[in-house]
Amino acid sequence: MVAHVDMAEDHRTAKVHHIKAHPTAILPGLALTAGIAGLAFGLRQLPMVGVLSPMILAIMIGIGFHNLIGTPARAKPGVAFAMRRILRAAIVLLGLQLTAAQIAEVGATGIAVIALTLVATFLFITWFGRLIGVERGLAELIAAGTSICGASAVIATNTVTRAPDEDVAYAVACVTVFGSVAMFLYPLLPVVLGLSPHAYGLWAGASIHEIAQVVAAAYQGGPAAGEFGTIAKLSRVMLLAPMVIGLGLIAARRATRLGHGASRARPPMPWFVLGFLAMVGLNSVVTMPAEMKSALVLATTFMLSMALAAMGLETDIAKLRAKGLRPFLLGLAGFVFIALFALALVKMTA
Repeated sequence: MVAHVDMAEDHRTAKVHHIKAHPTAILPGLALTAGIAGLAFGLRQLPMVGVLSPMILAIMIGIGFHNLIGTPARAKPGVAFAMRRILRAAIVLLGLQLTAAQIAEVGATGIAVIALTLVATFLFITWFGRLIGVERGLAELIAAGTSICGASAVIATNTVTRAPDEDVAYAVACVTVFGSVAMFLYPLLPVVLGLSPHAYGLWAGASIHEIAQVVAAAYQGGPAAGEFGTIAKLSRVMLLAPMVIGLGLIAARRATRLGHGASRARPPMPWFVLGFLAMVGLNSVVTMPAEMKSALVLATTFMLSMALAAMGLETDIAKLRAKGLRPFLLGLAGFVFIALFALALVKMTA
């Protein structure tokens, strides 16, 4: 297994070296991933499809294209570029959607609820994954997507986890399915559970997977619940940075223990995570025009959609089937755990 991971990493490194040697080689792949991302945005205009984020649609289209038609060989360098460089640049831009003032608005209690829920969920999913025999890398991706921010967290975490592309696709599928279930289920529960708009927004923001899913579910509880749920979710996204850094350090220690070379044992420099934090700082001190901010949000989502399209273009359905149902059951267990754990904390602190 270790040899397979090393070979896969060597293959990805060779592709990056090829990109550096021939910059124009990335154009066909970039055009393909951009086209898929554009199609994903267009499909959201159809009835019932708009509830899915363009990122989710992009990976679905990419998987379909790869398995029905096949990813052209000349597109491979650009696909690899989208999975690495464009992804990391998009994560940096994601920081422009959050400010220190928004974090302060959530309050110390709200941040504590979000942080405890995130850590407990991540630990539970990784533990339960070992218990039922799910591969460590896949379990960590499902844990990150469930506990932090869905597909964005999955692909950001994979920069240090370095799992196969099929694991990324499976993890994205899990958080999409169960995040969508939460999006439709949560709005039915505030009255039953006796949650105020503030408490319901915090619960949704602390436990639903994707930002778009949180927005859709939280606003069903009214404007107050929607606004607070969105801010709570963005504060949760902020914790993506320390999570990726921490996983990188853990991966480095694991590599040292297993006797890998110094390059694999050295923790990766998460420049994109530091860039994410820098953008949060910039957004906190500089007021950007609303039109510019909207354009940047759109550009960030488009770039993330390109990265996920690239993931899909590298994913074989046969390998997904080979993973079996255990990872899906792990995603279900994580979904139930984060919903109940966050609800218990919200009720305790209300």
